[in-house]
Amino acid sequence: MKPVVDWEKRYQDNETGWDIGSVSRPLQEYFDQLKDKDLRILIPGCGNAHEAAYLHEKGFSKVFLVDLASTPLNKFAEKYPEFPKDHLIQANFFEHKGEYDLIVEQTFFCAINPADRAAYANHAASLIGKGGKLVGLLWATPMNENKPPFGGSKEEYLQYFEPYFKLKTFELAHNSIKPRAKRELFLIGEKK
Repeated sequence: MKPVVDWEKRYQDNETGWDIGSVSRPLQEYFDQLKDKDLRILIPGCGNAHEAAYLHEKGFSKVFLVDLASTPLNKFAEKYPEFPKDHLIQANFFEHKGEYDLIVEQTFFCAINPADRAAYANHAASLIGKGGKLVGLLWATPMNENKPPFGGSKEEYLQYFEPYFKLKTFELAHNSIKPRAKRELFLIGEKK
């Protein structure tokens, strides 16, 4: 599971065109209805971690970030000095261990090599405890073939997620930002 690009360099050079600068609306609305502030939440390939910042500001105390690159984790630590340092994990998601109630998918799945997508679904399921969920956004359209972001289709993604998750929601997001309207699938999958 070797990265397709040098993510450290991308962050150092501020080449983060995928970053919308805030939590995405579909995820924000999902987070807003969560009542249990003690959920163990993992955000793999977190990047600038706008979702984590939002959750942290809302009082969620067990949010964990994993990224290969140290630059976004260090910047996040500087911006949110009260965020627990041991929740900022520089590691390969595919080697990460732990148990979580919720995994948040936001632009990580489209950044990994498409050949690793089945392994992603399997590993995500292995990290989620009984009754836990995978929630996030996936591109609903084909995109690049040789570099991220890698898109796809609902039909393709079903083969990866259906073996491990009961899909509660898997449809076009109704509340995407304008440039992504009708191009994002919102996923809520409960671990089988």
